[in-house]
Amino acid sequence: MWEAYRQEKEGRRVAEAMKFEWKALEPTFGSLHPKAITIDHCRAYIASRRKAGKHDGTIWTELGHLRSVLRWAYGDQAPRIERPAKPAPKERWLTEKEITKLLETPKAPHIDLAIHVMLGTACRIGAALDLTWDRVDFERGQINLRTSDTGPRKGRAIVPMNGGLRAALSAAKKAALSDYVIEWAGEPVKSIKTGFSKAVSDAGLDGVTPHTLRHTAAVHLAAAGVPMSRIAQYLGHTSTAVTERVYARFAPDHLRQEAEILDFTRVRKVQ
Repeated sequence: MWEAYRQEKEGRRVAEAMKFEWKALEPTFGSLHPKAITIDHCRAYIASRRKAGKHDGTIWTELGHLRSVLRWAYGDQAPRIERPAKPAPKERWLTEKEITKLLETPKAPHIDLAIHVMLGTACRIGAALDLTWDRVDFERGQINLRTSDTGPRKGRAIVPMNGGLRAALSAAKKAALSDYVIEWAGEPVKSIKTGFSKAVSDAGLDGVTPHTLRHTAAVHLAAAGVPMSRIAQYLGHTSTAVTERVYARFAPDHLRQEAEILDFTRVRKVQ
């Protein structure tokens, strides 16, 4: 069942991740009939993975994929899969000075281009690596981040191309050897983990992952006073409430009115 679901998702990054996840899940769930899975099995799995030194975020994702497989096969009759609480999003984001250091640090061309794409579009790493040249429209100055008409639909598909990103993409297009924007030796890139980590280290930065760049883009939009509704569109959030919960505090006037109400020094001045 796991493999059938994975094959249906072939070509998407989740399929690649699931190749390895079943090795961890199989000892606990492999011998069970799917409908025999209980909360106790889930808790035993969580305990074993924690004992193996895995973080709750990893466990949350693994069990989430198991849940997706079961729902795909059984729909509403699928057993409940208990997961650890989803870890709070990391607060790390880059200042303008740090962004400059990262961009100016020498690095492999495909790593440099991936960084430009993620910062310029606020897209996830998966969307950057899946991006093909037929979805980069230089004439209109737009990038289509949706991989297919049948895939999951977010709140956005097409984003504008800013000047810096256009320059980086134009240079890359001239040297392109494949249909993929992010490529290495003419082949699509499945992961930039090693190269990205080296670039971050060489730039003298700590705690920076590819997802940090998406968070960074959103923080700078909020700090510039862009309305939450527009940031939500840019990030592809289906609900502005999600955007406000994470990014409203970075807005320059966030809670300014409330803070002024609590300025009790004004009372003393009047007296």
